[in-house]
Amino acid sequence: MSHNTFGHLFRVTTWGESHGPALGCVVDGCPPGIALTAHELQVFLDRRRPGGSKFVTQRQEADAVKILSGVFEDVTTGTPISLMIENTDQRSKDYSEIAKQYRPGHADFTYIAKYGLRDYRGGGRSSARETAARVAAGGVARKVLGDGVVIQAAVVQIGPHKVDRSKWDWAETHNNPFWCPDHKTAELWAEYLEGIRKAGSSVGAVVEVQAEGVPAGWGAPIYGKLDGEIAGAMMSINAVKGVEIGAGFGSAELTGEENADEIRQGNDGPIFLSNHAGGVLGGISSGQPVVARIAFKPTSSILTPRRSIDQDGQEVELRTKGRHDPCVGIRGTPVVEAMMACVLADAKLRHRGQTGS
Repeated sequence: MSHNTFGHLFRVTTWGESHGPALGCVVDGCPPGIALTAHELQVFLDRRRPGGSKFVTQRQEADAVKILSGVFEDVTTGTPISLMIENTDQRSKDYSEIAKQYRPGHADFTYIAKYGLRDYRGGGRSSARETAARVAAGGVARKVLGDGVVIQAAVVQIGPHKVDRSKWDWAETHNNPFWCPDHKTAELWAEYLEGIRKAGSSVGAVVEVQAEGVPAGWGAPIYGKLDGEIAGAMMSINAVKGVEIGAGFGSAELTGEENADEIRQGNDGPIFLSNHAGGVLGGISSGQPVVARIAFKPTSSILTPRRSIDQDGQEVELRTKGRHDPCVGIRGTPVVEAMMACVLADAKLRHRGQTGS
């Protein structure tokens, strides 16, 4: 299997499966001399960790990260940084009944079509468990970016229910299990998701991520566009089916006058009067907040019987046992932040390599 690496100068290769002994990643291209400890990475992994509330999978994993290489006396050496996270709560027997059946909405059929075999235990390599390694890599990326770049994500929609943007409060995202910036909407989601969870069903979500402090000039025209890199990174996350930058699909409803981000001269440089472009113009960062929204499909593992076939072509009806997220977008929020951090760290290093600044 190829294509397990993303990035150009800041490169991340993830490895491992959902029910294997461990998973992790190798981060290559991190500059030397950056202070880094496992504790700093653990902070981000704890946010993605399963079992944090009744609204996410109850798989109990500590997600304790170990730094195996690339760091000496708590400082990066410039050599590859290897990170490992042990799996400690696998229940492979939960999947024995579907070993030869194709779960609707999963990668079971396509893995067989491509490789001729698949790891049916939790989806193996196709499992969202792989994203724990991305979050660890994102912690390294944030150190490369420095404190001047602040990346935050929030869930802005679950099912048909959207947040009230007039009541947006970033601090509130840490006060509820949904990463919701509006406490009233969080209360609504709690009631709504409780019904979804008890029914053994699932629902989709939209996550919005913002990166503030990104200077103008990162990214490159044509085939190295910053927004293109962001979209590709986000689409690589499990269950993501859509990405928009800035006004995104909403820009189709605007006139040219409405969509144009007008500019005035400020004391410290240009001031944009709006940000429909999402902080990227011509593939290059404008100095405004970089904004993207990511749509997660409903978790495909549900208890309601669904029609499918098995590897022998026999028609079957199956339900997926195991421990699953009723809304995968919730735990996808820290993953979205991590992917944004990795893309921006790569953009920073590429910009420095091309321009020397």
